[in-house]
Amino acid sequence: MAPTTKSYDFIVIGGGSGGSGAARRASGWYGAKTLLIENGKSGGTCVNVGCIPKKLTWNFASIAETLKDGVYYSYDIPPNISFNFADFKKKRDANVKNLNNVYERNWNREGIDLVHGIATFKGEKELEVRLQDGSGTATFTAPHILIATGGHPTKPEDIPGSEHGITSDGFFDIAELPKKMAFVGAGYIAVELAGVMNAIGVECHMFLRNETFLRHFDPMIQDTLTKRYEDAGITIHKNHQGFKEVVSLKHGTGSEKLLKLISHDGDAFECNELLWAIGRAPEIEELQPATAGVKLKPTGHVIVDEYQNTNISGIYALGDVTGQAELTPVAIAAGRALANRLFGSTHPRGGPHLAHAKLDYANIPTVVFAHPEVGTVGLTEPQAVARFGADAVKTYHTKFTAMYYDFHPADEKARNPTEYKLVCEGPEERIVGMHVLGVGSSEMMQGFAVAVKMGARKRDFDACVAIHPTSAEEVVTMR
Repeated sequence: MAPTTKSYDFIVIGGGSGGSGAARRASGWYGAKTLLIENGKSGGTCVNVGCIPKKLTWNFASIAETLKDGVYYSYDIPPNISFNFADFKKKRDANVKNLNNVYERNWNREGIDLVHGIATFKGEKELEVRLQDGSGTATFTAPHILIATGGHPTKPEDIPGSEHGITSDGFFDIAELPKKMAFVGAGYIAVELAGVMNAIGVECHMFLRNETFLRHFDPMIQDTLTKRYEDAGITIHKNHQGFKEVVSLKHGTGSEKLLKLISHDGDAFECNELLWAIGRAPEIEELQPATAGVKLKPTGHVIVDEYQNTNISGIYALGDVTGQAELTPVAIAAGRALANRLFGSTHPRGGPHLAHAKLDYANIPTVVFAHPEVGTVGLTEPQAVARFGADAVKTYHTKFTAMYYDFHPADEKARNPTEYKLVCEGPEERIVGMHVLGVGSSEMMQGFAVAVKMGARKRDFDACVAIHPTSAEEVVTMR
């Protein structure tokens, strides 16, 4: 007997940040009959192998740094205080597991049906799901289907032995620390993970194709943070031409594992772990969106317009699967905006003003949980010059040592800079970019980002009374 097809108002494929945001808004706010299909752990990348465990690990590493700083504040703290990383990992895993349950409880409370399995398009409005419990398949239809399947980290396919390394997903499986670790990549994932490992005593080597990392960030951030990492003890192999082979010399975990990385010039480098941070790809293969006629980019990302519409009416996509600003809050905001547009414009809780709801992708703030933190919103200086012309752009810049380091030796102060930049445009000096680096930058960025989003001018910042003594006061006192 053929399986019965079940119909919904809204089907969401993927229970990560964006999918959850859309499903909860559609069902919880507007009463749309909603199905959520998830083929992994609830919460997606952010909860399981992204933002949450990353920030917890950053906290762990930051405590190690604070213990070292405490000596300069006259605390009798012995060097090399031991820690139990395996125990920390268990606590981190338990925290993630709790969030998995929180997500599912929220979906249940808001009337969302949850199916665990792998979805495949069988037509424009029809999905077949291979059920995770092994009981077979189920078929579902809806006039509105959202693709929010996210992405996954990649390994190079043309390097023999690349499988011996790990990606950011595998990073969170580490229970026994390696003594020596290599990071290939120059983006925020490599920077964040190398930063935490270095802070807790792992010998870290970063391999870059250029002179600096974070190449999409303002040059100030690139230059200062790259030097900061070198000063902190990370070995940065600049202008590296890449590896041609990875050889496993010894299997094991932690310091027992041994790899040999062979460069194109023949040089060999041995380490206990290798992390590939070379990019991410959309999680799209098993979904087979082409069956429904959905168009994809050459990279495999789903093509969408400003309203998250694909080329097929009634099929939408958002989040990492589209390649648009791959950040958790972006996916959540885009998901809520989509649900507002689809179901809120005719609902009493919404209104007609939601008929054209969409996410504005301009001036999205972001933070890199490096050591120290980096915050940014808007245009880099080169981007501003390219858009408005050099004559129309003026920058304000300051670099100093935060008060936190007042008792540190001079060499320690030099190794721990705080640096801010405002990028302004036109005679009104509208702030079109803000870039900050230093202790506390992640928290201060959110508030300043609101001002930049609202179109603040330099004189608006000047008119704000400073909060003293803080590092952030420098943003409103720059000359």
